[in-house]
Amino acid sequence: MKIQIKAAKNLQQKTDCLVVALKPLKKIASQQAEINAATDGALDRLQTSGQFSADQGELASIRVPAGLQAGHLLALGVGSEKNLDTETVREILSGLASKVKALKAESVLCDLQALIAKSDIETVSRQLVEAFGDHEYQYIPQPKAARGPKTTPEFKLTMWCDDRKQLATAKHAAAVGLAIHNGKTLARDLGNMPGNVCTPSFLASQAKKLGRSHELKVKVLTEKQMQELGMGSLLSVSKGSREPAKLIIMEHRGAKKAKDAPHVLVGKGLTFDAGGISIKPSAKMDEMKYDMCGAASVFGAVLAAAELELPINVVGIVPSSENLPDGQANKPGDVVTSMSGQTIEILNTDAEGRLILCDALTYAERYKPASVIDIATLTGAVIVALGHQTSGVMGNDQEVIDNLLAAGDKSLDHAWQLPIKETYKKQLKSDYADLANIGGPSAGTITAACFLSYFTEKFRWAHLDIAGTAWGGSAGKRATGRAVPILTQYLIDRC
Repeated sequence: MKIQIKAAKNLQQKTDCLVVALKPLKKIASQQAEINAATDGALDRLQTSGQFSADQGELASIRVPAGLQAGHLLALGVGSEKNLDTETVREILSGLASKVKALKAESVLCDLQALIAKSDIETVSRQLVEAFGDHEYQYIPQPKAARGPKTTPEFKLTMWCDDRKQLATAKHAAAVGLAIHNGKTLARDLGNMPGNVCTPSFLASQAKKLGRSHELKVKVLTEKQMQELGMGSLLSVSKGSREPAKLIIMEHRGAKKAKDAPHVLVGKGLTFDAGGISIKPSAKMDEMKYDMCGAASVFGAVLAAAELELPINVVGIVPSSENLPDGQANKPGDVVTSMSGQTIEILNTDAEGRLILCDALTYAERYKPASVIDIATLTGAVIVALGHQTSGVMGNDQEVIDNLLAAGDKSLDHAWQLPIKETYKKQLKSDYADLANIGGPSAGTITAACFLSYFTEKFRWAHLDIAGTAWGGSAGKRATGRAVPILTQYLIDRC
């Protein structure tokens, strides 16, 4: 997707679709007198015929309008409300993007001053890019090597600014929107890939590719190296698979001082989760390829940080494995020793995400981080609590949690805080180890976070449970690219 922000309006510029935002006035054409005159009163006719009233989100299309070099003239209503919040702006622009896609337009010019007047240039510019990015995304099912050369033309999106003073702000906001779109696209592509393609080794290769293209420092630890570090918990999960586990580290060094404390993102990378010996029911087990969406969101956020050249240090850590039943796989009742030295009784082998995350969190200590956020499709319980709309957030530092919640509100990638208290930690008591890997049937999302809290006592930490938001819901059987927006906004705000 190619984005342009221009100060000069050119009504004779060739485009598949010219979009004009309009307020509901007695004479809507007065807002776009030049366009109305060029088209011999087309906007007047839209209003007098009753086809268009400029209600919020209303759309009306004129095909091949006379006097313009446009395939369609598309009128967009912004409604009568004095002020529009970010959520409403996004809803209006998503409807516009959907209509443009239905028209099969490959280039769009947008004059959105009527919408900007009800919001602001930064919000409209960013949300325009993100909305069109979401509607333009398409997953190509074949593995990358079999796709061949890209044949579809690049989609071109242009927005006009009436005021040159708006230009710098609009361009910056569009760049943020495009970086988030690119990060979401990477996360979606990785999430949508089948498990026999997107393996731990494949994720490692993608990290190295990202490192080469965006000047990231990338390191991949083998099982032998993890064994030497004492990562018995992580390695216990991969024992039932022929695919070797990987610990992937990606570093964006954007701060002026290389030693500035980084913000660390830790993403659960279960490229396929059959549940192990505690095997899952067969229905919908194919969706367990999405159990690496936490890792995918880390890839996407690191990419966005690199594209925006954020002046901070960011470290992405991805513990990656498969969880399959095998003669060597974890068994219920087994006890493993984590990198921290704490022992864990495995009561359910399907609670494996926390087993790989805990060693990755301990590994994060060596960076002396400013903050650590782990992201995981960790519990089905979070879907019961919050549905597919909102991610769950917990942690040991209220400031980090508040910053994450604020980032979610600004990016429209919402999260909601759940409590971590000692009363919940009691559910993890084990007679045979320091703690058990599950806390029983109640408060599953909270006890999972409580488990991780035992490995985060040396830094400021928050946990995002994205099991309900990473795929499914209104997206159907598709990855959504969340939590790339909330993580990217969190990193932007740290600048």
